[in-house]
Amino acid sequence: MSQTSKEDITLVFVYSKDFMERVIRNLINDPCFCQSCGLYCESCKYNAYSFVRNIRAAIELPSPAELPAFIDNPEEYMPRKLPQADICLTSGLHKDLLLELPYHISKAGIKALIAPIEDWQEVPSGVRKQVEEKCMALGLECAFPKPFCTLEPEKDKPTISRFIEETRVGRPLLEISTAKIGKDEVIEYAAVIRSAPCGSTWYIARKLAGVSTRKDVLYDAIAKAHHSYPCTATMATDPETKEPILHIGGFTIREEVEKALEKDRARKLKEKNLLSN
Repeated sequence: MSQTSKEDITLVFVYSKDFMERVIRNLINDPCFCQSCGLYCESCKYNAYSFVRNIRAAIELPSPAELPAFIDNPEEYMPRKLPQADICLTSGLHKDLLLELPYHISKAGIKALIAPIEDWQEVPSGVRKQVEEKCMALGLECAFPKPFCTLEPEKDKPTISRFIEETRVGRPLLEISTAKIGKDEVIEYAAVIRSAPCGSTWYIARKLAGVSTRKDVLYDAIAKAHHSYPCTATMATDPETKEPILHIGGFTIREEVEKALEKDRARKLKEKNLLSN
């Protein structure tokens, strides 16, 4: 997983603030990154993958708090040169810099832009629509997952779909096995097939082992793990979804756990039917 070929997806990060650094550290599988389990760490993800060779550059720009409210010449603050890559990932930029970014990545030969929205106030719907229009005019694929862990492949976005497939990040995907203990059904293990880009799915999966699948118990365990990692999406209510974005992230992982449980039950039922025939 640490070696790349000419066909492997290549990435450039242009960001401000801390969120995108979490994504980068998860993708490179920094051994000092996930400290959630403390002394109880079993190193469940280390040596499992590393995409450090896929990253062509990680460029941090001044945060919005360090810049004027309105920037007349945003190109002055942009990177002088970007390396050629497949995708640019961005987060936390001043709105005027975000609006300028499509031109710069297009000139560098970059094919797609992913701008996850963890805080709707950073990327209001009007700004997002303007960036989408600029990307369309320049022939760039673009995605604005709200939050990042809702990103899914789309047929008309092959480069972004490759990113999801090759790095195995985006909307979480789990494989779960259950067992009966008395009358109770409990989770034996939860394996991560695809993780939230911040890496939280690995932590949540570990915390699900031994948990009852009874909905009240299961939902409480998922919510506690999701908050404890912690999820950094905003708790401010998003005007479009009418939900805090943090809640959307929590609902997403809960739905994926339920889907994995349904698949496990269907598999066991199929096996039972085969044995009885």
